[in-house]
Amino acid sequence: MLQSLNSLIGYKIHATDGFLGKVDEFFFDDEFWVVRYIVVDTGGWLSYRKVLISPVALGTPDWKTESLPVNLTCEQVRNSPDIDTKKTIFRQHEIELFRYYTWPYYWGNDFYSGNLYGINSAPPVPMKEEIGNQEKTTEMTQEEQHLRSTNIVSGYHIHAKDGDIGHVDDFIIDQKTWTIQYLVAKTRNWLPGKTVLISPKWLKEVSWIEEKVIVDLTQDAIRNSPEYDPSKIITEEYEAELHKHYGWFRKRKV
Repeated sequence: MLQSLNSLIGYKIHATDGFLGKVDEFFFDDEFWVVRYIVVDTGGWLSYRKVLISPVALGTPDWKTESLPVNLTCEQVRNSPDIDTKKTIFRQHEIELFRYYTWPYYWGNDFYSGNLYGINSAPPVPMKEEIGNQEKTTEMTQEEQHLRSTNIVSGYHIHAKDGDIGHVDDFIIDQKTWTIQYLVAKTRNWLPGKTVLISPKWLKEVSWIEEKVIVDLTQDAIRNSPEYDPSKIITEEYEAELHKHYGWFRKRKV
């Protein structure tokens, strides 16, 4: 099932022994378009510190009560590496975090790089040799950083082949894999009131310097695309219509 990231802001995060905080924002990998971290605002119990939690630590979400359980204790989170979420998160920071929680790396080899384990899976802990190899490549990977904040990318201008069409307003993820399936584009400055979905597969590039998402689509194609209604569930029929409109075939995995 597909889920809006904006709709998860404010969700309660529960540790195995108590309340941790609330969802504040997300960091995603702009190479594979996968959410890598949930930023949790811990509030007063941890001096208003914000912490990073990988989706691999999640239990089964309770969508009705808007809560996300994690298989961590409050004490674990209290003693976790203090990473400033307002600054660039380098690979060295991630290594410290993953070593502390013994989470599996998502980078460094073909098996982890483009995939995130399901939220109920129990992936293996990385070997010490692998940790050592990752530390040796820290300097290189800092120059190839791919983590982006959803708060920052929201608001980026969207540029079609023949001109600007609006801005990024939200992200739609697959609940099982936390992969970003669509960017939600608001086009009210060009198409009054219309909201559309754009797959990362249809992007030509993202200019982080110009704060612009460049899509390999024309304004007319977007003008005539099926409109997205945030108040409705994204059905397979809607997706089929959307992909057919753009000349793409997609079969959703159940």
